[in-house]
Amino acid sequence: MDELLLVISFAIVLAGALLFTNAVEWLGHTLGLGEGAVGSVLAAVGTAAPETLIAIVALLDSDPKSEDVAIGAIVGAPFLLGTLAMGLVGLFAYLYRERRPQGVNLDAHAPTLERDLIFFLVFFGIAGALAWGPPGPVRIVAGVLFLLAYLWYVRRTLISGGEVQGEETLKPLMFDKRRGDHGDPPAWLCVVQLLVGLGLMIFGAHLFVEHLLGIADALGADPLVLALILAPLATELPEKVNSFFWVREGKDALALGNISGAMVFQSTIPIGIGLLFTHWSLSTNAFVSVVLGFAGGVLAYESLHRSGRFKLPSVVGWFALYIAFIVVVVV
Repeated sequence: MDELLLVISFAIVLAGALLFTNAVEWLGHTLGLGEGAVGSVLAAVGTAAPETLIAIVALLDSDPKSEDVAIGAIVGAPFLLGTLAMGLVGLFAYLYRERRPQGVNLDAHAPTLERDLIFFLVFFGIAGALAWGPPGPVRIVAGVLFLLAYLWYVRRTLISGGEVQGEETLKPLMFDKRRGDHGDPPAWLCVVQLLVGLGLMIFGAHLFVEHLLGIADALGADPLVLALILAPLATELPEKVNSFFWVREGKDALALGNISGAMVFQSTIPIGIGLLFTHWSLSTNAFVSVVLGFAGGVLAYESLHRSGRFKLPSVVGWFALYIAFIVVVVV
């Protein structure tokens, strides 16, 4: 029964994330925000929210093993984004290079991409450096700084987010029965859909944590390992399908902003919460995921920002980093 309910919780979280992301992108369009801001802030927060909610719900759970689930969800998401998600986007760029106007070259908002990757490398690196479980005062100060850093990042991104996202890149608002026949959907309807999506994500996250722990107990498995692998795959990767479609069409600013912005969010807000409300003593598997995710971020900076193109060695490297982690966990 736990297995079935875990699958149902996946579906609920993803359905909520789909509603949330769709609504938040329309709000960005209505507010006249640039593509960089929409991809790196609004869309990224929408796709990152389920993973963060799983961590928060786990922290509120009375089960002593729930802290392991929370830490796994916190460090697992940026690791997956910096390795497997980047690798898949790069693979799609190569597969559709004849269709893309720019081929394997990059057509993105360079200042936003640079800011995203630098933020990710700095703060995810600090998270790894604090893996030994620092004293309470150090964790509290670091946690507050992580949260404040993301607020500063959002402000900078909104100020310099590039051109406004074209309506042709947006799917119709799901709650709008007119489906675009009579202009843009009203802002209030976007907000209603956003709140419904958020409610579904919270409910699904609660189910996920409860039944993940049940399966771990039945199998005698480490809940942290399950959280590191299953939670990011279930809540992050499916939502990145938009990025794969966008990169196929040559819309790199949206495709990469969706991923790099989520990397910034996941390396600041959830980690800040983890520093404030856990002992932040990372297991070997959790620390390995941080190291490999950081390496994936370095590959992204070198290939995408410095070289300005999708490089095949980097694509292979992203997949290799993810596979290396799976091998470490299994062995």
